[in-house]
Amino acid sequence: MRAKKILVTAIALLVGAALLASTAAASPPTTILKATDYGRRAHWLSLPTGAPKRVAVFYLYPTEYVAQAGDPIIGPVNDPTMMAGAQVAFERQAWAFRTFADIYAPYFRQADSAMRAAMPQKEQDKVVAGAPTVDGIAAFEYFIKHYDHGRPFILAGHSIGSNVMANLLAQYMKGHPGVYKRMIAAYVVGYSITPHYLAQNPILKFAKGPDGTGVIVSWNTEAATVDGTNPVILPKGIAINPITWTRGQTVASAAQNLGSIGLNLATGGTPVLNANGSVKRVLNLADAGVSKTKGVVICSTIDPTQPPYFRPGGFPQGVLHTFDYPFYFFDVRANAHARVEHFFASHKGF
Repeated sequence: MRAKKILVTAIALLVGAALLASTAAASPPTTILKATDYGRRAHWLSLPTGAPKRVAVFYLYPTEYVAQAGDPIIGPVNDPTMMAGAQVAFERQAWAFRTFADIYAPYFRQADSAMRAAMPQKEQDKVVAGAPTVDGIAAFEYFIKHYDHGRPFILAGHSIGSNVMANLLAQYMKGHPGVYKRMIAAYVVGYSITPHYLAQNPILKFAKGPDGTGVIVSWNTEAATVDGTNPVILPKGIAINPITWTRGQTVASAAQNLGSIGLNLATGGTPVLNANGSVKRVLNLADAGVSKTKGVVICSTIDPTQPPYFRPGGFPQGVLHTFDYPFYFFDVRANAHARVEHFFASHKGF
């Protein structure tokens, strides 16, 4: 039964990824939807307690809702399968920031990927711009009003979470320049940011180097060859190298990588930990090189034919979507921390 569930989830994630291209910075829905009540603690995956750190992170996880027979296309915010999957994703992605920032993560409503796939293109766009984005923006507004307390912050997401984050950036920031001024960076990972998106949202800027602030950081990871079409990328996507944090095509070696993480398949893919509970560092695993032609980061040092990098029923061979954060986990941690330090050095009022 567990194997069947894993296979169904993998297929749903694959189909859902294929729909990302249809939802770039979708316009707000014309029908007013009621947002989830983020005044309730039960609607938050992570709410830090204790003495606040000087920086906060607002994180949105990838698609984890899988509808069963008779279920609606939009799952409830308290769907047990989604909540469990969100916790796993949180640990292998958002934990990259936990050493220096408080991480706030809402549960948000998601659409079943297979059911969306049966819809016409415009209907798919409406679904993503609907409840998922409405919840994402409502949760962010609640975070700003009640939890951030004027601190500089980082946005972070993956896959459909990054899709919603791109919508949030496009729809919210231009009307709230004071909030945008406090944004250190937005890690919109596993989702393509395109020149068209940036042209439509001229206040938003894509990172050019390792220490810029107020910028978007994004990449999608592939092996040197892909068996078929990568369903998660958009044409003309912009990618940054997650080892050197530059946009040029010079390859950064695996030896330059500050550390990847292993995933514990027995727990669904949480990080492998050291005895003291810290995340175990894996060295010399993943290199990174930007391909401007494909709009992705290419990792050439792993064997894409072998598990866990390829599993039947999952992504096409060579699509390393699941490993966007795990391959470069400690590089993300170091880079985000460096951007924090640069922000405070260049913004004396904080």
